[in-house]
Amino acid sequence: MNLDKPVSKVLVLDDDPLCADRIKTFCESHNLVPLKVRPGATLSVLGTNIDLGGILFAEEYAGSLEESLDIANAIHLLRPELPIFLRRRTTATLSDLPSVARNTFSAAYVIDDMAALGKVVDEYIFCLLYPNALLRGIAEIIQSVLAGQFKRLTVTMNTPYIVHDRLIFGEVLSLIPLESAWCRGYMMIQGQEAELCESICMTSAATTASKFRGVNDLLSEITNLIWGAFKNRYIGDRRTDGERHDAAHVQIPLIVNHAHQYISFGTKNPQLCFRFNLTQPENGTSTVLYARFVFNLNWAPESFTEFTREAVELVESGELEFF
Repeated sequence: MNLDKPVSKVLVLDDDPLCADRIKTFCESHNLVPLKVRPGATLSVLGTNIDLGGILFAEEYAGSLEESLDIANAIHLLRPELPIFLRRRTTATLSDLPSVARNTFSAAYVIDDMAALGKVVDEYIFCLLYPNALLRGIAEIIQSVLAGQFKRLTVTMNTPYIVHDRLIFGEVLSLIPLESAWCRGYMMIQGQEAELCESICMTSAATTASKFRGVNDLLSEITNLIWGAFKNRYIGDRRTDGERHDAAHVQIPLIVNHAHQYISFGTKNPQLCFRFNLTQPENGTSTVLYARFVFNLNWAPESFTEFTREAVELVESGELEFF
């Protein structure tokens, strides 16, 4: 598993066989996971809880440019947070499109200049850089917490990835702020109630109230443990010299729409996501938990610091003793 840079899933709406290999190679070299959808199912798939970083769209996808633009506009109305990159046949421009269509796409590219596409992918999808130590550290923290809470289960994780959509996975969501001199935002833990009930061995005889309260308590405990470890490792107890007191209290309203499984943090910044699989060794059934980080209020990775406590500090605090 590569933790040096997160990946991002992109939907490839491009059926030209002459371009397929070049698009696939491009995705592999730019940390993108390409996904295809069967013809006619595009909008229905995008209406589900599929998390994406962007869309690669061909101008001849629907046959004619006009029909393709209609589909692209429908996609943009359904998932406006996703950047759509339009592959043109001859010139990488949006200026010759109707004004409505120009607002639909983030950028245009041609198959003979994939380097230009690489630049806009970095600009729109991988617009935030995450230090390698942070990616590895978050993965270690969460995996350790989950292993401690689910001792009977095997905990594995997928490669971290970036999403630009704002969808919520499952019915249960915990949310806790993260604040330091180099970052301000939120961490979310998301899961499905029924799967979590099974993972903590709740019997069918348990009442509905006890089930959902048990899941809530579990998610709260997991969130607190991860937050505490994150704080000790990356935030510490010190404030950066010159940090403005008033700036630390600027807030942006959060919008949650349960009917559409949607959450907005008032920013275009992507979410850094970790997917963990909790598997029962006896039968192989799995529970999925998502940890998502959005740094919507401040992100300064150049000031990122990983706090390590020296042995002398541990001795002075009484946590270590000389043998």
